[in-house]
Amino acid sequence: MREPLSQLASYRALRVHALASKSRTLRELFARDRRRFDTFSLQYEDVLFDYSKNRVTEETIDKLVSLFSECEVESWRDQMVAGKPVNSTENRAAQHVALRDLNYLTCTCATQQSDVLQRMQAFVDEIRASDFTDVVNLGIGGSQMGPMLVCDALSDDVGAGLNVHFVANLDATEIHRVLQKLNPASTLFIVTSKSFTTQETLANAEVAKHWLSDSQRSGNNHLAKHFVAISANLEKALSFGVLPERVFPTWDEIGGRFSLWSAVGLSIALYLGMPAFRELLQGANAMDKHFLTAPPRENMPVLLALSGIWNQHFLQASAHAVLPYDVRLRYMPVYLQQLEMESNGKFVDRAGNDLEVPSSPVVFGDVGTNAQHSFFQLLHQGTQTISCDFIGVVKASHANKQQHDMLLANMFGQTQALMQGQTVAEVKAQGAAQSLAPHKTLPGNRVSNTILLKQLTPRTLGMLLAMYEHKVFVQGIILNINSFDQMGVEFGKKLASALLEKMQAVEPALDQDSSTNALIDFYRQNSSPVQNIASSK
Repeated sequence: MREPLSQLASYRALRVHALASKSRTLRELFARDRRRFDTFSLQYEDVLFDYSKNRVTEETIDKLVSLFSECEVESWRDQMVAGKPVNSTENRAAQHVALRDLNYLTCTCATQQSDVLQRMQAFVDEIRASDFTDVVNLGIGGSQMGPMLVCDALSDDVGAGLNVHFVANLDATEIHRVLQKLNPASTLFIVTSKSFTTQETLANAEVAKHWLSDSQRSGNNHLAKHFVAISANLEKALSFGVLPERVFPTWDEIGGRFSLWSAVGLSIALYLGMPAFRELLQGANAMDKHFLTAPPRENMPVLLALSGIWNQHFLQASAHAVLPYDVRLRYMPVYLQQLEMESNGKFVDRAGNDLEVPSSPVVFGDVGTNAQHSFFQLLHQGTQTISCDFIGVVKASHANKQQHDMLLANMFGQTQALMQGQTVAEVKAQGAAQSLAPHKTLPGNRVSNTILLKQLTPRTLGMLLAMYEHKVFVQGIILNINSFDQMGVEFGKKLASALLEKMQAVEPALDQDSSTNALIDFYRQNSSPVQNIASSK
């Protein structure tokens, strides 16, 4: 059993180092070293990672690498790719990496993935050659966020063909807004649920079934051609009415937030084409190989993870902003919210002991430059310490170079402003009135990473997403927590199921706490009578 993180020699050494280097500012570090970028950046294929605007020195990196080694991250990494049960609470492997490299022949998921990809190819060819015009992906969490991010990010490369829509929320408003624009005769639904019991997904699937039935009146056999399922529960998918040949497998060893590489990515393949989906896998595999082979000081995911540990644990950055300066990556913040906070938002370690250190930071963000006009004021002058990832793409998806230059100038300018700030003397030198000088002063010394892709392609997007997956894994191992379960998510669902019965009962026993009782009572007195799915339009 490993010692608590706070007791490790390397962690204690980092605490001492953080105190000793507290007075150093980023402005000073850049002034002293004109080649600082060269030291604290690296490039792998078409991805550039600049971490020079972190408050680190070579000594800091050395000590962080010592922490990486003392936590035996490489051993855990090797166990993960070998299919060992690194998901300790559920006694499961975490095999998403194997889906991107079919050479893992000893891995169950990898041996089946080859067949799944062939089936996906045949299905994509069939649907693209048919009269279907729209695909609606019914799934929530990882069954929605990853596919939605990829489809939206790469939509500029899609010609005439299928349209794709994503419905996740239990609020029926969402699915009805989508369905009212579609033609039932030409709409295909993908029902994605590993257990095929996910409340939100199955409720929306029932709405879809009734919508089709009401419009076509052709019976279940005709309806079946409009559904495909991604699930590990074949029996339940079949009982819903999905044809056996239209049920694609997923596996217990693939967590939802790591699942877009599996058949969960069928909406990606249908929308972008199978070659693009395979290229996405290849990009992720390229980052996997980099993560598995590059030494820590030359390893993008490792350095991304270590800088995050440094900023949060030793510089008190309790929140982390994800800032893509490309509208094509507008869903990156919400995707990473799930990936990071669901994976590492834990308060006990693998042995069940309370953590003595912070777990996941609060992850939030928005696309630039929109974010500059919402929460950047707090980033620059607020009292909180917030670290940032800026993500940009060199080659635009359009021919308006002037506007793209403006966009990236804003991105670079924001990272520079956060780093260097603006002193009182500088404000006064610009002619500001004495009374306004404090208000225009920016403290600076605020940390950020910059990630630049030469262009946004399925390959580079796959690399980017895999890099963040590995970052989360490394941080989970350092924290000594299980990044592959999400037991906190389940408790609220259980309570909701019990309360639903009370909300719909003729005379419920209101035996909950006073707040919950009052809320149920207020809802019952003011809501419409319960309607069945078919009539709730």
